[in-house]
Amino acid sequence: MDESFKNLKFFNPTLGTINFKETVSAVVNYLLEKPANFYEIVVGCDSSATESPYFPVALVVRRVGEGGRFFLHKMHYSKKFYNLHERIIQEVYLSCKLALEFKEEFQKTIRKNNLKLNYQLQYIHADISENGDTKNMVKEIIGLIKSNGFEAKIKPESFAASSIADRFT
Repeated sequence: MDESFKNLKFFNPTLGTINFKETVSAVVNYLLEKPANFYEIVVGCDSSATESPYFPVALVVRRVGEGGRFFLHKMHYSKKFYNLHERIIQEVYLSCKLALEFKEEFQKTIRKNNLKLNYQLQYIHADISENGDTKNMVKEIIGLIKSNGFEAKIKPESFAASSIADRFT
């Protein structure tokens, strides 16, 4: 599935289901509520280990020290992923794709409206750790994320993937 996130809908608990442009606007408006605060925008994904898996991809906007908001799109695949490695690679691919598409549209909106916002969009959260089944994938996944221009966070720091997206698998 190579569909652009720009054509998809996102769920937010407060706003309900909204399109990509509305998601970008919602994030901008959230930052403008308290423009002096610092914001961290991160993306993470999880997946279900089923015949026809779901991949919830979460865009998380954290107002540092004051909570945050998330926007989620749940991808569904009719193809089977035969091993954990394939699923994790797909999770990271989807996270990077959403982060890149969001970053482009978000920065365009900021420039167009001449906004001064205090944020960073540098981390992709991967649902892997130095322990357990995914320990042999850590270097590969970090390299994949870095090759897309982001820094990686893994468990226990990868809350966007291991906590938020995980709730929707």
